[in-house]
Amino acid sequence: TGGHTTEILRLLSCLSESYSPRHYVLADSDKMSEAKIRSFEQKRAETFSESQFSLDRIPRSREVRQSWISSVVTTLYSILYSIPLTYKRKPDLILCNGPGTCVPVCLSAFLLGLLRIKRTIIVYVESICRVETLSLSGKILYYFSDYFIVQWPDLKKKYPKSVYLGRIV
Repeated sequence: TGGHTTEILRLLSCLSESYSPRHYVLADSDKMSEAKIRSFEQKRAETFSESQFSLDRIPRSREVRQSWISSVVTTLYSILYSIPLTYKRKPDLILCNGPGTCVPVCLSAFLLGLLRIKRTIIVYVESICRVETLSLSGKILYYFSDYFIVQWPDLKKKYPKSVYLGRIV
């Protein structure tokens, strides 16, 4: 909600205008991120006049402190909700950084690739606060992402598929 949105917007601020349109996916219960995104995009439009973006909402896959068993059900529901959205948007690239909302979106994009409907590149950037262990989203998406970026050298040692670029946010 707060930290993940700030990190992803820092990453997006480095992208050229060729990364347009941008489609943001938020949890339906996330009240803070939409305002941050709209503010970011408004400032971006001052530099890039052709800048386009959209906001989509999906059911939250897992609430903080939600039991593991019930989170399986809510995550499956979020994946089923994400499949038509991912099919509609057919993204070339998904850039995500750890909130639970990214898991259903990435898995639905991965499924569309398996079905040869649309191949999407998935880039996962583990949050800078993850120094020694991966987040739950990271542990899942480590196996499904095309590029898995960590910001601490110890994580690179533990997860050989990962790419260490230093602190990028």
